[in-house]
Amino acid sequence: MIEIKRTYEPPGARDGRRILVERLWPRGIKKDALDADEWLKDVAPSTELRKWFGHRVDRWPEFQRRYRAELDANPDAWRPLLAASRRGRLTLLYSARDEEHNSALVLRAYLEAHDGRRSH
Repeated sequence: MIEIKRTYEPPGARDGRRILVERLWPRGIKKDALDADEWLKDVAPSTELRKWFGHRVDRWPEFQRRYRAELDANPDAWRPLLAASRRGRLTLLYSARDEEHNSALVLRAYLEAHDGRRSH
């Protein structure tokens, strides 16, 4: 199972493996305070795409398309996440304020679409 959670939320007993999936370290959080098992920068949207999106909701559909294309081009970045989700609960950590329009949502959907064990 793949969950998503803001980095600013406290860890939970049911989080399982916690992986930060942001290119930039979350603002205001000390490295030893995050309680993440790993930080996978390369699975996050490129700097260019992140800046282009700028969390503008009107760009959300195109952001999703472009981010999925980046993921298609870089399977070595996301395959470890898929493998981790097959071993147990996985929580993708993100820092965006917008809980309905963020890269972790796109990444989770992408991973679930590429997991042949799950029904869609």
